[in-house]
Amino acid sequence: MRVVAAFADGHAAVRFAAREEPDVAILDISMPGASGIDVARRLRAVAPRTRLVMLSMHSKVEYVQQALWAGANGYLLKESAAHEVAAAVRVVYAGQRYLGDGVPLRALEPGSREDPLKRLSAREMEVLKLVVEGNTSMQVATQLGLSPKSIDTYRSRLMTKLDVDDLTALVKFAIRRGLTSA
Repeated sequence: MRVVAAFADGHAAVRFAAREEPDVAILDISMPGASGIDVARRLRAVAPRTRLVMLSMHSKVEYVQQALWAGANGYLLKESAAHEVAAAVRVVYAGQRYLGDGVPLRALEPGSREDPLKRLSAREMEVLKLVVEGNTSMQVATQLGLSPKSIDTYRSRLMTKLDVDDLTALVKFAIRRGLTSA
């Protein structure tokens, strides 16, 4: 095992992986320029054989799920990375999944294997983005050529499909997923 490159930002890592297609890449979930989740998705597209290990300080199920949905083969918490990273690289290189110490196994439960955003129609995604950007139902309706009542119905459906209880939770979900900034 040898380190062939290290990068300060995700864009450089993607360019390198597209050229060299390394066996395993270790990504930080919080990277300058692009989130590790976004970089994982792009790496999947340009270097599909490269196995991915996500390194994070976040142990919440939704972060683990996002990493796995984006194509990560392993997930490690930074607090345990020093003694686990070599094992994680070996395991994912062998084609298996690796979840480090302290990573919730609930992230692998059958109902959590699908990205909830894939359940949304194109119109629902449009409404979601406009709503979480702070637009009122009237503003969204005007932009999309719909009635405010239709927008309220879309918002209700979104919250059901994404399993969130209120607008604040919907905005937090969108921020975590990179659909809008804070």
